[in-house]
Amino acid sequence: MKHNITMTIILLSTFLLAQFIGIAILYQYIDPVKSAETGKTEFKDLPIGERPPVEEKMSFFPIIVAILIGTGFLFLLMKYNLAWVLKFWFLLAAFFALTIAWDAFLPTVAAFALGAIFSIWKVFRPNVFVHNITELFIYGGLAAIFVPLFNLFSVIVLLLLISAYDAYAVWKSKHMIALAKSQAKAKVFAGLMLPYKLGKVKIGKPSTATVKMKKVRTAILGGGDIGFPLIFAGVVLKEMGLWQSLIIPFGALLGLAVLLFNGKENKFYPAMPFISAGCFIALGVVWLILLLV
Repeated sequence: MKHNITMTIILLSTFLLAQFIGIAILYQYIDPVKSAETGKTEFKDLPIGERPPVEEKMSFFPIIVAILIGTGFLFLLMKYNLAWVLKFWFLLAAFFALTIAWDAFLPTVAAFALGAIFSIWKVFRPNVFVHNITELFIYGGLAAIFVPLFNLFSVIVLLLLISAYDAYAVWKSKHMIALAKSQAKAKVFAGLMLPYKLGKVKIGKPSTATVKMKKVRTAILGGGDIGFPLIFAGVVLKEMGLWQSLIIPFGALLGLAVLLFNGKENKFYPAMPFISAGCFIALGVVWLILLLV
């Protein structure tokens, strides 16, 4: 197993919770009036920024290009040791995503205030609780931006391309591993970070002892491994309906569980091929149910 059974269950449960929170955020962004007028699912405007104008059937292309450009930019920051730029970039991304996520449930002013407070807290005073709680909402905010840009065809293509890229980046070039380590070092990791325990150790003589955090083993799951299946579920929500979208996270969970239960400790694996396969199985189940009822 990649992790022990307790940590595996915690990681899978947190992943599933992030998916359902994201679907709830997306559901709140559906505009029932416009949807009734047009006969298709329409989404409300964002409280901050605008969605990029792209054609649904080809929307996977600019997303892939943006990922490649972003990866290159991250490598430049690593090469020149510009951690402060990475933190500023991460701060802006967290602020936008959290504000959009919380605006689904709160007044816009409150969403802006909480988005600012928690993004600053997350970047400049990070701790395991703030980090993981904000991660539960960030991907719902990002999904609210990107889901309206896709149809079912383009999101399937997106998951296939992302899965292939993830496999190459982890198993072949290994640059995804380097990126994950550099983010963790800069304390701006995008994704879940669940330590096995929080331990403290006293260093020095009793009279001058200081308390420092002991390094402990940590279970991690990259942000893309949470965000992309959520976007897929969101497009199913948009194209097919709510109950259909709620089945998708269980398929993604199945794919991730296969990886975690069969992976080896201290080895890196690309999660997206497994998660995408689970998403496609869940979509097949949805289609089967629709055929039978």
